[in-house]
Amino acid sequence: MSKTQKKFKEEIKSELLGILLVGISIYLFWIIFHYPSLGPYSLPEDSPGMLGGFIVRVLTYLIGMGRFVFPLVLLFSGVKVIYSKTGVTKLDILIFSLFLMALLAIFHLNSLSLNDLTLKNFLSTNGSGGGIIGGLLSWLTFKILGIVGSYIFLISLSIACILYLTKLSFKVIFQNLGRLLKKFFSGFKKQLEDFIFVTVEEPESKPVVDDKQLVQENNDDDTPVIINRFDDSEHNKVSSSPIKKEKKTSLKEKNDDEFIPLPQSLDNENFILPSINMLEKTKRSANTLSQKDINENIHILQKTLESFGVEGKVVQVSCGPTITRYEFQPAPGIKVSRIVNLADDIALSLAAAGVRIEAPIPGKAAIGIEVPNREIATVSLREVIESEEFQNSSSKLTVALGKDVAGKPTVTDLAKMPHLLIAGATGSGKSVCMNALITSILFKAKPSEVKFLMIDPKMVELTTYNGIPHLITPVVTDPKKAASALRWAVHEMENRYELFAAAGVKDMVRYNMLVTDSLDTEKHFLPQIVILIDELADLMMVAPADVEDSICRLAQMARAAGIHLVVATQRPSVDVITGIIKANIPSRIAFAVSSQTDSRTILDMNGAEKLLGRGDMLFYPTGYPKPVRLQGVFVSDREVEKIVQFLKEQEVPEYIEEITNQDLEADKNIDESEEEDELIPQAAKLFIENGQASISLLQRRFRIGYTRAARIIDQMEDKGIIGPYEGSKPRQVLITIEDYERLFGDY
Repeated sequence: MSKTQKKFKEEIKSELLGILLVGISIYLFWIIFHYPSLGPYSLPEDSPGMLGGFIVRVLTYLIGMGRFVFPLVLLFSGVKVIYSKTGVTKLDILIFSLFLMALLAIFHLNSLSLNDLTLKNFLSTNGSGGGIIGGLLSWLTFKILGIVGSYIFLISLSIACILYLTKLSFKVIFQNLGRLLKKFFSGFKKQLEDFIFVTVEEPESKPVVDDKQLVQENNDDDTPVIINRFDDSEHNKVSSSPIKKEKKTSLKEKNDDEFIPLPQSLDNENFILPSINMLEKTKRSANTLSQKDINENIHILQKTLESFGVEGKVVQVSCGPTITRYEFQPAPGIKVSRIVNLADDIALSLAAAGVRIEAPIPGKAAIGIEVPNREIATVSLREVIESEEFQNSSSKLTVALGKDVAGKPTVTDLAKMPHLLIAGATGSGKSVCMNALITSILFKAKPSEVKFLMIDPKMVELTTYNGIPHLITPVVTDPKKAASALRWAVHEMENRYELFAAAGVKDMVRYNMLVTDSLDTEKHFLPQIVILIDELADLMMVAPADVEDSICRLAQMARAAGIHLVVATQRPSVDVITGIIKANIPSRIAFAVSSQTDSRTILDMNGAEKLLGRGDMLFYPTGYPKPVRLQGVFVSDREVEKIVQFLKEQEVPEYIEEITNQDLEADKNIDESEEEDELIPQAAKLFIENGQASISLLQRRFRIGYTRAARIIDQMEDKGIIGPYEGSKPRQVLITIEDYERLFGDY
């Protein structure tokens, strides 16, 4: 059976169950409300048949007055099963039951005579109160808590159940009520003041004149005039963007009126976070090494080191999903460098694919010798999300990373990093890590709390997330539009800092606390923004200056504004990960790379070239003395699609389309003002002869620099001579030799 057929079958089952529950509730409504006086032992002539009479008698005996509430509970359950994607869970059934029992006990306490509070009196209510069930429950609560305590406990339990079932919040209710009252009294006060100041007579009040008239009248004299009054209607609002000089070159030099701020995200109280059940369960992989194997490896390891004159002993062994770490404590006088230089000899003696040595282990007087396991165990995302570390984290940007060398789940907080650089060779696990990072945040945060700006020049990795309500704009795939989106993020950061300055706070957390505590409706809650760039190399090829400037400004200043960068690349070279970018993004994740040079580019040290691939990573957060080796979590495409579909069905995203289009006119003005390069006719002829266009071809043939060659390519693309940028592929030539002769003649 296919996935679609299975899903359709499950939906049909849910709808049939829901319709059945609704039908039963309607039938119960009819027989109970049509014959409300039917007692437990009476059977009038106009009874609703044998079955109906039996049901009414049983319900009256068991739950008394609760028989009028029971159909409502069934009706609510039926509607929830039909319309809700999650259906009625076991917890829902438990809450329904608690609510019904608390209600029965309250009904029963109300029907009792306070003169006789014996068990017999509790149970002899003849169908009134809460029936036999309500009688037993109310008697138990009465014996434990007394009458007053019983009422307090039962009413509190009922309210708690209602709040859970309806997804309401007392805090939100009181906040909204406070805002409404403040708005009402503010309006009332204004009307009262207007009424008072309009009705009170002021016989010698002078007419108000405008500034131009005032200046004109006073200009008749030679005395200077100082005007302290200004028109409230035009100037009473402080601009939220900094004043800048008007230029024509780029978005950040445009007028501030053209900046589109992030709109207010209304908190949807009914929004449901994804369930852990959407992630697949995987069998926990048992350690492939037995105790006998471990003892043998310890013996071989110590014997090998002794043969090279290194004495010491293995003091501890940690078995992880990818590697087993042997903590070797050298004898006094043994240099650490001697052991590090023996990595290849140790790998040979243990018949291992490669050995990485961590010398020394931070916080321990030992050297870590990491030996690969025979099989790499898969660490599922569900395992880490179910862990206490993830569940107890209060941050909305909690990320499930994987398991360390001891098999302990590892999570981190992106807000504390505050930016992250991910690099590794193709197939090393970089894209899976990005998916796990996004999915982890989706399990924690609502769309009103966290927003994503995703940039994916490769057009294959992040486009799956198109349509989720957390997105600010659709996933950006055009590198030129990506530069525009990053410039928008810089403007959003500046706009937020101006809001903080006006409110007298230092960061987004304090500002949001101020908004929550304040009744000022003009201040809005600011969500955190996570900017994800899946392939930095493609952006640096198209617009290196703009991209590098925006990334550096965001990395330097955006932390307090609640904006965080996650930058990934599979080409960790110095022209992509420049020194400025690396200096401003302190937290890094390195996957397997091919050389020590690439490892040093990412981590400023060797080690990543020894990794095994398939999610094996070195995590180097800010503040750590050395990188930590982890086996990254695995999340499948099927799991991601399931979560994305769940989020799409709940809420429609509010896109800001202008983010990627707002500087097109500025770019057009730039292009019109630029002079056409004199090499364009020759370049066009060269491209027609070769059948493809590239910057490197221009550089080799005409011996020109990269900047001029790139400008020629851009001008030819605008003229329609060559096609747009297509990643690593050469650009297509769109004209023929006949078109060339018509455009340029016999050049």
